[in-house]
Amino acid sequence: MNLLLFEDQANEILLPTADPRVAHVREVLRRLPGDDFDVAVVNGPKGKATILDDSPAGMHLSFRWKETVKDDRIPIRLLIGLPRPQTARKILQQAATLGVEAMDFFGTDKGEPSYADSKLWRTDEWRRHLLRGVEQAFSSFLPKVNCHATLELALDESLCLGRRLALDVYEAASPLAFEDSAIPQASCQLAVGPERGWSERERDLLRESEFEFRHLGSRVLREETACVVALGILSSGHW
Repeated sequence: MNLLLFEDQANEILLPTADPRVAHVREVLRRLPGDDFDVAVVNGPKGKATILDDSPAGMHLSFRWKETVKDDRIPIRLLIGLPRPQTARKILQQAATLGVEAMDFFGTDKGEPSYADSKLWRTDEWRRHLLRGVEQAFSSFLPKVNCHATLELALDESLCLGRRLALDVYEAASPLAFEDSAIPQASCQLAVGPERGWSERERDLLRESEFEFRHLGSRVLREETACVVALGILSSGHW
């Protein structure tokens, strides 16, 4: 983690020893009383934390916050056919690191319905993966995450005035290219199908919603790999 995130903009706090951030500061950053390290408030400013005291009870910290706050998310909305939980964890973290604005997971015709019942989605575990991704990116802004029962609902609730692109290794006539990230880049939606691919009904829905099909070459990629490659291409116009 390149910085540590906190939920509130406090001036001083006592982090209990059981808090994993304490272990990270002690064992990974190896900071001692009087030392500083980088912090940020979730969806808020960055700053520096100073260790005032470190005892068995916990770590006493003071904060100095910057006044300016810049939302550095990229205006890309990722629509993702609901994958198995271990794949979803990777996508949540990697897409958060890359700075997408939002992620919409949805059930698919060929997908496994039980994936939606995972503890990843029944608890706040999904958010912890966002936090890790954003901390890695030295940022503070988390993507918005929604879950939908079907592609239809995801399309209805994720309105976008910008370009709409969908990955499909079978029917796309042209590759996703860096030209698709041309500057200036308006909002963009990127739809990535489930592990077993789109159904014909879902392809028709995407066409009706004016999505353009693109591929990432002739090789069939894992869903998390396709997300990272495609987001890298589309994000390049904002670098």
